[in-house]
Amino acid sequence: MAYGKLYLIPTPLGEDGLHALPGYWLPVLHRLDYFIAERAKTARRFIKSTAPERPISVLHFEELNKRTAESDIDGFLRPLLDGHDVGLLSEAGCPGVADPGSAVVARAHRLDIEVVPLVGPSSILLALMASGMNGQGFSFVGYLPPKQPMLGKELQRLEAVARRHRSTQIFIETPYRNRTLVEHLLRTLAPQTRLCIAADLTLPTEYIRTRSIADWRTQPPPDLHKRPAIFLLL
Repeated sequence: MAYGKLYLIPTPLGEDGLHALPGYWLPVLHRLDYFIAERAKTARRFIKSTAPERPISVLHFEELNKRTAESDIDGFLRPLLDGHDVGLLSEAGCPGVADPGSAVVARAHRLDIEVVPLVGPSSILLALMASGMNGQGFSFVGYLPPKQPMLGKELQRLEAVARRHRSTQIFIETPYRNRTLVEHLLRTLAPQTRLCIAADLTLPTEYIRTRSIADWRTQPPPDLHKRPAIFLLL
């Protein structure tokens, strides 16, 4: 029996973001019986929002998160080995990018299972596109240390890398810590360093601005508390 295919299915970057997803892969989504997702509840809500013809109750979900043991992943992939296609969903955006789904994709490759990435919004690329910063040399470094003095030291290191290599440095923060991060950015970085703040990408409340740190200090951003945001510096 031929193996099934692992489809990497992007999800909206927030509520009211469904319009940013291309419709070409909806037929794929609606025929799948098996899904791997960070949270089954979120995955069910997303699929329901796409108006499938079948009831959500007939679908099978496995939850993948930072507590998932590597030994569990083979069980998640069992339907693929039995010939069924499986969909991999992120909580928001593209599976496998700043997302635990990369472990499933890596295991699928080792088992010679075909992996099919589908088009959808990536906050990293959208922010880079809109920043006006270097789009040929850049690094995504994920989450920064949450507390001082490590946070300040890491910001200074990223600033030095950006200056030395003309390389855009991209990072994110847990939304409820955005205020604190912005305060440290404005306090730590040099006045001439450029900072882009991109929040609520693809949503009605989208906010994107690139300014020097000197300008940010006189024109501070709006309240970003609990708003998904991404930060870029150069």
